[in-house]
Amino acid sequence: MEGFVKILRKMFRNPVSIAGITLVLLFIAIAIFAPLLAPPAYNPYMMPQSGLSAVPQPPSPQHIFGTTQGQYDIYYGVIWGTRTALKVGIVVIGLALVIGIFIGTVAAYFGGWVDELLMRITDIFLAFPFFVGVIVVITIIGPGITNVMWALVIFYWMTYARLIRGSTLEVKENQYVMAAIALGTPGTRIITRHLLPNSIYPVIIQASMDMATIPLTAAALSFLGLGAPVGYADWGQLASFARNWIVTPTGGNPFQYWYTIFFPSITIVLYALGWNLLGDTLRDILDPRMLI
Repeated sequence: MEGFVKILRKMFRNPVSIAGITLVLLFIAIAIFAPLLAPPAYNPYMMPQSGLSAVPQPPSPQHIFGTTQGQYDIYYGVIWGTRTALKVGIVVIGLALVIGIFIGTVAAYFGGWVDELLMRITDIFLAFPFFVGVIVVITIIGPGITNVMWALVIFYWMTYARLIRGSTLEVKENQYVMAAIALGTPGTRIITRHLLPNSIYPVIIQASMDMATIPLTAAALSFLGLGAPVGYADWGQLASFARNWIVTPTGGNPFQYWYTIFFPSITIVLYALGWNLLGDTLRDILDPRMLI
């Protein structure tokens, strides 16, 4: 408990950390209070339409961020898209962490043929280009947010497995671990009481960074038409709706429809910035090599 308090004190003394925490808490609050900020009509994750016109409409009292082509409300998409981004990040990273930590820790603790087998399986998955592999899986099982999350989990646990294995191998050489093994302490107790608590920090740092990366990858898949269905509240889909209107091909004002790309893109940038700043701070605090 005392160590946790020290970490919090260090985090709140760093202006960069405060900025990251503020942005992350802001997006978490938006996700939690989405029903109040943008009351849903029926399905909360489907953006409401105010018409069928292909021409976006500028911000107005009815649509404060304007509308996309097809008259989807941008403000609603940004608000509920925040909940989508957090949901994707938490589910994908949570499942990938469980798989990666289990495989990496077991491989490092038992060593020998167990380590060799598990690491070769990991290498097989690492041999596939990440984005291409995800697209192939989605093509096989079909598009949709749930399928996107499963595809991301399949090709993302290897990073955590490698990290936790390397860190566990270092901790395993400490005298207190070797003494516990010599005393005949059960393996599960050694792993849960000695190895994991002292080797988990690099994984925590990586996971905080990935909270920005994974939702952006899901947004990119939606932009390509492989993620959320049409009309789903997703930042990538908002960007996809805006791609024909970023620069107006005719007329005197080339940026007449600036709002179609500005609001989704600034939201994506701030979301990624918040988690990256938080991850950098955690690295500076938790990684002992940064203190040398």
